Amino acid sequence: MHPSGGVDVFCVLVSSRSPPPGDRYRFCDRPKNEMWKELIANLTDEAEFASPATPDSISSVETLLGVRLPEDLSALLAESNGVVGEYGVDRIWNTERIERENNELRTEGDYKSLYMPFDHLLFFADAGNGDLFGYAILDGEIRKDDIYAWDHEDDSRKWVAGSLRGYIQTWLDGSLEI
Repeated sequence: MHPSGGVDVFCVLVSSRSPPPGDRYRFCDRPKNEMWKELIANLTDEAEFASPATPDSISSVETLLGVRLPEDLSALLAESNGVVGEYGVDRIWNTERIERENNELRTEGDYKSLYMPFDHLLFFADAGNGDLFGYAILDGEIRKDDIYAWDHEDDSRKWVAGSLRGYIQTWLDGSLEI
């Protein structure tokens, strides 16, 4: 039992869509009351948090980009409007950057002539090397929690995590493969 009265939940996250054989693993969603800053602070000393995003700034992103942000991303932004990690890399972009980067990728002529369209992705972070992380947009909605990496060198899109939490954990523990 957790000191706050809640139940401790232990989850195993793997970097594969298929669960490993055997019954040693239990998969679960994050508890609804989990604090994102606490999760990140427990994984690294290198995180810098910002003031919370306002509901208006989150709504502005959704309006400009034409898609509702996933619940987990909205909740994280409502705690810290962006998270800066080691070497100044934005582990999670702030609302202004989410809006700006996604808009530029979707509208700038150079991107349109070099890459497949970005209208079906909502980016929220970068790897510090030009590669970006985001959610898939299907028929105008983000329907799944899966996180994808876009490789700027070959324009490939690759599944990297089953949730925002999984992305954060594997990125910070060094096991995320891009």
